[in-house]
Amino acid sequence: MIDVISKKLAPTGVLRIGLNMSNFLLINGKDTSGLPDGVSPGIGKRLAKELNVKHELVLFAKPGLLADEVNNNKWDIGNIACEKERSKTIDFSNSYVNIDANFIFRSKDNFKTNEDVNIAGTKVAVLERSAYDLWLTENFKNVELIRVNTIEESHKIFREKKVNVLAGLKPKLIEEIETNNEFKMTTIPFTFIKQSIGIKKGNPEILDFLNNFISKLIKEGFVEDLLKKHNVQNKLSIPKII
Repeated sequence: MIDVISKKLAPTGVLRIGLNMSNFLLINGKDTSGLPDGVSPGIGKRLAKELNVKHELVLFAKPGLLADEVNNNKWDIGNIACEKERSKTIDFSNSYVNIDANFIFRSKDNFKTNEDVNIAGTKVAVLERSAYDLWLTENFKNVELIRVNTIEESHKIFREKKVNVLAGLKPKLIEEIETNNEFKMTTIPFTFIKQSIGIKKGNPEILDFLNNFISKLIKEGFVEDLLKKHNVQNKLSIPKII
């Protein structure tokens, strides 16, 4: 079974792992060879080991750029967030970790709930084509989404009061709040970012294999150990396995 999956998923004998380099929670360092290290590369390398093949890291500055290459033979697996819009062109495994996505705002605006944000006239800064940008585009029809090229830029325009609200991953937002006591965060995440393994559409047997693989890693404690290794165990949550 492994040999069949291996030949389909990595026909060259090398598993090309597409990485979203903008996700600071999943890629947060370098290994001894100077290559990107973190939870996302760790999952990819563990899959290559399972398939008994070598691996190669293929780096993308943003998740949208990675997603664009699904049918261009640039990667074999893409470790990015599962999202409805992306699922039109990519098949996603179950998530191996989840990340909260929240809003922060200024105290004077006094937003109590996420729905309070979703009103006409509210400007929300987002990273363009991030999973939470795609989710907000689908679900928050009243706000004006101000899309920027980097996470740092989204924080910058919020600090400069060019927007009312900043949408982002909770751990980074917490860092922002610590810099200014006028900044507040909505209590409940507006969505959960499901970090998954993406593949080309039309390979259900590979998808089943990946789901079983992820389930095994979670049950065996591999994912938990990986989070601890990279010191993100308090910033990411592990999906429950039924």
